[in-house]
Parts: sequence; structure tokens; C-alpha cells
Amino acid sequence: MTGPPAPSPADAPDGSDARFDALVAEAATVSVDGWDFSWFDGRATEQRPSWGYARAMADRMAGARAALDIQTGGGEVLASAPVLPPLTVATESWPPNIARATALLHPRGAVVVADPDEPPLPFGDGAFDLVVSRHPVATWWAEIARVLAPGGTYLSQEVGPASMFELIEYFLGPQPAEARAARDPERARAAAEAAGLDVLDLRAERLRTEFFDIGAVVHFLRKVIWMIPGFTVEAYLSRLRSLHRKIESEGPFVAHSSRFLIEARKPG
Repeated sequence: MTGPPAPSPADAPDGSDARFDALVAEAATVSVDGWDFSWFDGRATEQRPSWGYARAMADRMAGARAALDIQTGGGEVLASAPVLPPLTVATESWPPNIARATALLHPRGAVVVADPDEPPLPFGDGAFDLVVSRHPVATWWAEIARVLAPGGTYLSQEVGPASMFELIEYFLGPQPAEARAARDPERARAAAEAAGLDVLDLRAERLRTEFFDIGAVVHFLRKVIWMIPGFTVEAYLSRLRSLHRKIESEGPFVAHSSRFLIEARKPG
């Protein structure tokens, strides 16, 4: 999500309610398949982590013999690597993303496997010298350790604690302390080590996100479905309308995403 706010087709002199209706109608119909966020250009911005996950992933792909990308989404991040290993496999659970990733990755020689994102991974022991994942819903550390070859590496960028809680709590109200503490990077370190992996790198950052119109909020919540489980425009119409007026009167709605990078190696 990049760029300053751009004029919307809904910016007609019809009043706030008419703009709300037009923005929401647009955002409620645009496709949410894949993991492409270009629709947000000019409508929302998100600060990027300093470590550059896609670049780091591509560097490791270039030196790998067999690689696995877990929960690849639409395959966009994996496909951004200039060089893929001779054996490259990606897993994904959501049918629209499976089709999108297949179309994107098959021309690169990579295979997409439909997988429910639950253990066990459908691969043999020690099958890969590199396993990667960007924003996995859950990390099954014992399975990652099992499919890694001795000396193999796991690299992941994960969602950290209390990510986008300003937005979540706007719709759902204050969240319990245990929800705020979930996805702590130190817990990830402990889980990796318990699975027998050596943690080589662990870094965390909080990153500013801005939504310039209510359409961007609606599209985001439709696309990132775990933020507000069961989100629909109809169910949250009143809160959406109030947020629209707040954005119009006060400026962009600001939230903060939480990310951490973890790299771990299986002892040789």
C-alpha cells in the first residue's frame, strides 16, 4: 500500500452519505483473490519492515536446491524471486489462491500443492534445504523441522502481537490481555528451539498504516479475513458510517501493524 491519497470517483458534491455509499459499494465488489495490494495505491499506506523480506527470501532462494513456500497466498511473493531452485514447491489452502498461484508459478517451474494448512505437511522428512513463509496463520514448528534437511534454513516474516489493534478494537471493542500478547516473537523463538532449531535472527518492528477513505477499510477487512472474523458491510454498517465521517473530518485513520522476522537453522 503506497502513495498519497488520490481523488476518488466518489468525490462528487453529493454529501458525505453519497460518498460513503459509493466508496463502500466499490470496495465491496472488487476481487480479494491473491495477495496483491495494488488496489490500495493512493487509498492507504503501510510502512514496510526495514529488513526487506522479499529481498532476503530471494537471496536464499538463489542458493537453495529444494525450497518450500508455506501458505503462499496467490504466489506473488515467491514469484518475485528472480531465481527459483530446481525443485520449488508452494502450499496453499484457499481455492481462489490455489488457482492464482498455479497460474503464476507453474510457468516458473514451481508446483502448487493444495494443503489445509494443518499438520502434517505432505512431504517426506528432510525434503527441503529451504522453507519460507510470509505471514503464516499458524507456524507448525515440529513439521518445519521435520521437512528441513540437516543444515537447512527456515525464513519467515510473521504478524506480531497486537497488530492493527486500533482497527480491530474500533469494531470489536477492547481486547483481552491474552489477545494482545499472542504472536509474541519470543514465543516463536522458544517454539523453534523446542523443535530442535537454532534461531539465527529475530527482529521485530511496529509499522504505521493509514487509511484515507472508508473503501480502503472495507476492502482491507474483506481481504484480511482474520482481522474481524465474519466481517460484512451489513453487520458493521453503523460503525463503518461513523468511521467514514471520522476520516472525512479528522483525516486518515491510523493503525499500526506488528511484524517480526525469524530465521532458524536445523543443525547439520
